[in-house]
Amino acid sequence: MRVTWRVCAVLLMLQMACVGAQAADDSNLPLPVSLVPMAGQEWTEPVTGMTFVWVPGGRFAMGCDAWAAPCQVDELPVHLVVVNGFWMGKYEVTQEEWQKVMGNNPSRFASCGGRCPVEQVSWEDVQEFVKRMQGMGMGSFRLPTEAEWEYACRSGGKSEKYCGGDRVALDPLDHHSFVGTTHPVGRHQPNGLGLYDMSGNVWEWVADRYDRAYYVRSPQDNPQGPAEGAGRVLRGGGWISPEPVHSTDRSTFDSGYSCISLGFRLLRPSH
Repeated sequence: MRVTWRVCAVLLMLQMACVGAQAADDSNLPLPVSLVPMAGQEWTEPVTGMTFVWVPGGRFAMGCDAWAAPCQVDELPVHLVVVNGFWMGKYEVTQEEWQKVMGNNPSRFASCGGRCPVEQVSWEDVQEFVKRMQGMGMGSFRLPTEAEWEYACRSGGKSEKYCGGDRVALDPLDHHSFVGTTHPVGRHQPNGLGLYDMSGNVWEWVADRYDRAYYVRSPQDNPQGPAEGAGRVLRGGGWISPEPVHSTDRSTFDSGYSCISLGFRLLRPSH
């Protein structure tokens, strides 16, 4: 029995030493698989209730190709882009979410309800919204870049004429064609990543400045847009658009401009 206990004690000491050595090296090990987000995984910001969907990084051919024709000059040339993974807002930011952060509701269609997208907000208004969110300890958020937006819209860079396929929705009149109002977010089918209303409802501000010739010189890795330019880019089309807006379509307004068809969705960086 004495020999047995001595052997056990030695083994226990060796085991503890090994565990200690492993713990010292843990910082160099990859995260456990269970901690790596999966495509479509959701995370909810606890104060506003805003839901985000994980979009794995990847590469894609950005811009208008034959499947999205007719193409505008500023949607060309098609060029290879690589983006890192990120958390994209599942929905456009709603009136109730704006109210929780800003304490007001600038929307023309307030009667549509709290689950309708906030509108009549400028790009500069959105920056103030983000600043206040982060000041309240809600984490790091920002507008998506134009490349991130198009990659997410096209379900991870697929050849999709609209955000999710070749049709806007089962009922496109709720997305565009002067129907007279916005509608609650999430009413229609999501795209392949589980993101709603990226085609229609309201136009969405993105981070980039606008340059109609930017695609000619855009860098491949995580492009941030041109360094100069007063106008900011808008994507996705809205209820006031005379026809469905393609996934590659680009529009622009001055950063201080707001109107009843302009809204946004947020991005949460991966780190």
